[in-house]
Amino acid sequence: MIKTILHDMSRTFEALAHEKKADLRATEVGYVVYVGSGIARVEGLPCVKSQELLVFQGGVHGIAFNIDPQEIGVIVLGDYANIAAGSKVYGTGRVVDIPVGDGLLGRVMSATGEPLDGAGGILSTERYPVEQDSPSIMDRAPVITPLETGFKVIDALVPIGKGQRELILGDRQTGKTAIALDTIINQRGKDVVCVYCAIGQRGSAVAQLIAALRRHGAMEHSIVLVAGGDESPGLQFIAPYAATSIAEYFMRLGRNVLVVYDDLTRHARAYRELSLLLRRPPGREAYPGDIFYIHSRLLERSTHLRPELGGGSLTAMPILETQAQNMADYIPTNLISITDGQIYLSPEFFQKGNLPAVDIGKSVSRVGGKTQLPAYRMITGDLRLAYSQFEELESFARFSTRLDHETLKTIERGRRIREVLKQPQYKPLTTTEQIIILMAATRGYLDSFEILEIADVEERLQQVVLNDLPTLEQQILSGKTLSEDDMRLLAESIQRVVKTVRE
Repeated sequence: MIKTILHDMSRTFEALAHEKKADLRATEVGYVVYVGSGIARVEGLPCVKSQELLVFQGGVHGIAFNIDPQEIGVIVLGDYANIAAGSKVYGTGRVVDIPVGDGLLGRVMSATGEPLDGAGGILSTERYPVEQDSPSIMDRAPVITPLETGFKVIDALVPIGKGQRELILGDRQTGKTAIALDTIINQRGKDVVCVYCAIGQRGSAVAQLIAALRRHGAMEHSIVLVAGGDESPGLQFIAPYAATSIAEYFMRLGRNVLVVYDDLTRHARAYRELSLLLRRPPGREAYPGDIFYIHSRLLERSTHLRPELGGGSLTAMPILETQAQNMADYIPTNLISITDGQIYLSPEFFQKGNLPAVDIGKSVSRVGGKTQLPAYRMITGDLRLAYSQFEELESFARFSTRLDHETLKTIERGRRIREVLKQPQYKPLTTTEQIIILMAATRGYLDSFEILEIADVEERLQQVVLNDLPTLEQQILSGKTLSEDDMRLLAESIQRVVKTVRE
């Protein structure tokens, strides 16, 4: 009996000796000394690094933003209601990252990668840091391919290229988001991935936008990232960087991506709030000294990569809200200097019904006609100059009743061109449809029509493109120039429509 017991004990000791030893490691622990308004101050964690991801007791994450000798200023990413003084804080040794991949297409998610659409978890096998270095100069290729918005006034007068950064700015309620939304819808079937980043928006406004995308079949190629106005300023701050990382994943695969930041005014305000709470020195308008840098390092990540690196592109469309049409304000001037052009929306044009309310005189694309298709450039090459002359003549004509015949003719044609440039929402046009309509307006084929008849003529011309010019449309989209025979065919089609409408 005793031998049996001793034998069992020896076997037990042998088994314990062969068991794997416990994996012990030292862990740094910090303690919260203050929390409130989206930030926390933490003592401890002597080896913490700048921008390191921290985890509060209870699972809420934060970013180590200020590293002072006595304490750490932390941006809280999420609800801080359950964080209190004395709560433990742990370092992770990594930075904030976001899931990326094809599984994100068609999804609505938060700035930390959590699903918001109730469609289950997000399928992703890879994660990217939200902050990454922008591509070097030698990795970039020229911007030469058009990104078609579907708007005649933009594609003709303020063309945007794939890899460009085009700012959309204007007072509130002038149609800034509508332009971005229609641009996303117009990318349907063009192999362009669209990322819409809502910063500080009302939940109802974002829900309406998502519903519009689904209604027009655009969610299949889109990703919506939301940091709502009721969320912490920390989430609003990291949201555009997270959206850019998602876009960079597709760009590095050689695909074309469009990112819309709606809007960077609220982003700047969220960063100002965080900086003041963290006691960073305020500068002009209480913004911190690095307010320019936070936007430049974001927008510099947009580019067109060289063919050796896949040839992908990332086009940025930041949106900015101005106050009382003041483009010379602090944040607008910063972003205008960073971007490659701007589309300015005028509240006066909006009130007159000239939609989209693009002020051509204050809008510019620094890439210019290089991104337009050759056929498009042939038709609209001198349109901007002619339209500017018309606006000056129309303004001058208010002071005089005696005008010569040529001046009257120029003014009447300009008014018809202005009518042609109007376009309702959710009705983007193809490049060929725009070409034939603009050719009819600039070559004088619409001069004999009343202003109210222009919309009917436009619809007839669009039908001509669909029914009579499919071969010519393929030639235009392939980047070929129009020959004399092609121009004659277009002119004959326009004349046939004009004759039909008159009858």
